[in-house]
Amino acid sequence: MINQETMPARVTRILFLGVWLIITVFPLYWIIVTSFKTPGAIFSYPLTYWPEVFSIENYVGLFEKAQFGTYILNSLLISTVAAIFATLISMLSAYVLARFDFRTKGALLMAFLVTQMIPSFIALGPLYLMMVQLKLVDNKFGLILIYIAVCIPFSTVMLRGFFANVPDALEEAAMIDGCSRIGALFRVIVPVMKPGIVAAFIFNFVNCWNELFLSVTLMNRDSNKTIPTALNGFISSYNIDWGSMSAAAVLTIIPTMVLFAFASKYIVQGLTAGAVKG
Repeated sequence: MINQETMPARVTRILFLGVWLIITVFPLYWIIVTSFKTPGAIFSYPLTYWPEVFSIENYVGLFEKAQFGTYILNSLLISTVAAIFATLISMLSAYVLARFDFRTKGALLMAFLVTQMIPSFIALGPLYLMMVQLKLVDNKFGLILIYIAVCIPFSTVMLRGFFANVPDALEEAAMIDGCSRIGALFRVIVPVMKPGIVAAFIFNFVNCWNELFLSVTLMNRDSNKTIPTALNGFISSYNIDWGSMSAAAVLTIIPTMVLFAFASKYIVQGLTAGAVKG
């Protein structure tokens, strides 16, 4: 018999979720409100929770005073290219780890997991020296290469779990019908794995989109900077441009929100993957 939720328990749960929703959404609301305030109204007293006069001065200033359009294009280019290649490489490596047995398989998986426990800024020094020797400092291609390397370990471990849930019989049947192993992978397994692959791509894209330490260290010219680097530029030694920073943060959030909105179905399927429809 299924236990029915009592009214007090239901009210308590709804209240708790409502409070939690307010705590979660309020910072986003405050950033949006601040972005539409005039510079003088941001710290006005008494504090207002709604702009008395809506102003797009902060948004206009982003494109007049700074090359924010260039920063957005740089982030889109670097994040998209890095996410695509990292997902493709991770898919192939995860397939090998899921389908083949070899002596160092366990050690390799453990190494992938251990790398996720090490903060990325610890490797900034060696990475910078390596990029200097390769003459890839202040170069979009160099940053893309590093992002690909950073994204591969976790994506490989994640996609390996999806491959493990796909029966071997699917690709065996395709190979009997004349497909090569690579052909069976891309014609049979990849369509079944689409939710997991999309989830891995979104994870890689968001990681690259939000990354700060590497981009600040490696990118110096304004023509090569990404959005996180631009946001960091609004903080000076004696002042923080809260209006411009809030407007930039709103514009930064929009692409990821659109991406999640269009791919939400695949994300849910990818996170709950495990059953194969016949």
